[in-house]
Amino acid sequence: MRCDLHVHSVASGMFNVPGLDRICRESYNDPSEVYDRLKRLGMSMVTLTDHDSIDAAEALRQHPDFFLSEEVTVRMPSGTEAHIGVYGMAERDHVEIQRRRNDFVSLLMYLTERKLFFSANHVFSGLTGRREAEDFRWFESYVPAFETRNGQMWPKANDSAAKFADRLGKIAIAGSDSHTIAGVGLTYTEVPDARTMDEFFAALRAGRGRVHGAHGSCGKLTLDVFSIVYSLFCDKPWTMALSPLALLVPAFTASHWLNEIRFCKKWSALMENSEKRRRMLWDMDSNFEAHLAG
Repeated sequence: MRCDLHVHSVASGMFNVPGLDRICRESYNDPSEVYDRLKRLGMSMVTLTDHDSIDAAEALRQHPDFFLSEEVTVRMPSGTEAHIGVYGMAERDHVEIQRRRNDFVSLLMYLTERKLFFSANHVFSGLTGRREAEDFRWFESYVPAFETRNGQMWPKANDSAAKFADRLGKIAIAGSDSHTIAGVGLTYTEVPDARTMDEFFAALRAGRGRVHGAHGSCGKLTLDVFSIVYSLFCDKPWTMALSPLALLVPAFTASHWLNEIRFCKKWSALMENSEKRRRMLWDMDSNFEAHLAG
């Protein structure tokens, strides 16, 4: 069985760049179009991992091979942000996850209690901003899976995530992370011997999943941004007045790509040289007892 475990749709919210956050969406992918493309590309199951949202799921609920997931923006104990993929959840889980996502320890407790499968996404990417060494310690100790192939990431960042996961005995998963329809389904996770959704996740937890498909590139990112800009013009024709600014897209994506390379080189080198040691919740959070009491 195959599944692209990182897919975005129109429900992923607004672009987080100041000035564009009021007019431009992160993705203009129609959920039904995403489903059809994934099936054409041989995916056995389909999910959407929109940012802190399950709104697009309504269009796909009638499909027996669809399951509910989301990409959660979490606040780490260090004050940084990270993206965590949560899979095979229920609607009530979404409500509780959103309530707890600004308290990573509380969220961990809930995900563990509910036995939900979850992953740290694009581990060596600066997409969510700054990172602290403490964040990686939390990932090491409490996150069962790492996204080791992301279809939008620099190949070296994916390779570093794969090595990090292998060193720590983490489950490896893959997904396209595509915000445009062109990239959907080109990166995916496969469990060859699974026949049902339950068997798929059981095999993943047992480490029998395999990652496949494309990595990212600066050229691919540039084309994706142009595609999103085109969709913006179609959605809001008045924004055509801003079309001369589209000439800046290659400079924007090149700058972003260089920042990703710097981020990956810095943190992958630090993690390669770090001591592998099991941490406990109370080692890292001085408010652990308050969490238990609450």
